[in-house]
Amino acid sequence: MYAVLVIASLLSVFPLYFMIVSATNTSAQVLGARLLPGLQLLTNLHALMAQQDLLAALWHSSLNAVSTTVLALIVCAVAGYGFEVYHSRGKDAVMNILLLTMMIPFAATMIPLFRMFSEAGLANSTLAVILPAISTPFLILLFRQSARSFPHEILDAARIDGLGELTIFVRMFIPTMRSTFAAAAVITFMGAWNNFLWPRVILISNSQQTITMLISNFRAGYVIDYGVLMLAVLVASLPTMIIFLILQRSFANGITGAVQ
Repeated sequence: MYAVLVIASLLSVFPLYFMIVSATNTSAQVLGARLLPGLQLLTNLHALMAQQDLLAALWHSSLNAVSTTVLALIVCAVAGYGFEVYHSRGKDAVMNILLLTMMIPFAATMIPLFRMFSEAGLANSTLAVILPAISTPFLILLFRQSARSFPHEILDAARIDGLGELTIFVRMFIPTMRSTFAAAAVITFMGAWNNFLWPRVILISNSQQTITMLISNFRAGYVIDYGVLMLAVLVASLPTMIIFLILQRSFANGITGAVQ
């Protein structure tokens, strides 16, 4: 069993290892499948900075991902809490409709979204990238399921003591659901950071390009420097890896519905 696990782990880690090693090699060495680190890291970094505005792309991706994560946590946490704590037939019907929307692929709603934001004058803006992602059925369902483990007796006791609904949510629900918030933050940040299709459609000019759009620009040329490309992919992967490593324990607890 351990032998199988070791082999599976090596196969899973190998693409990451090859990406890191390739970032230090030349394009010819990458095409030759060199598996040892090289001495071209600084050269590839200078070429990357010269060919693309890396810092601007990182800034735009960070702004989009952080803003989307913060707003999504607020909106979806309030929605999930409300759906569970305040029951009614109407809200249950709305929740069922939200669950049905999870089956609709984004490609089917992309054109209506583009027309809506274009008519609103928000095309080629950061706001157009953020708004569609701040409320997702999956996160609302995640918070609703976590709210089911929240003791309702505490809610009744807090109301008897005179606490308002907003105070109960901020001072009692949020601290108790730290793991759920961590899991939702990881999922939302990774999705927003790695988002490519929608920014590519709604961001018309390269002045607002994200890191995923920057990577795609390397494929537009006649000659591709794979060493520089792998370095760009490595730089784009580091933030999500760091966030996941920091919150991995809370992520696992939040997905399983654990309450702290």
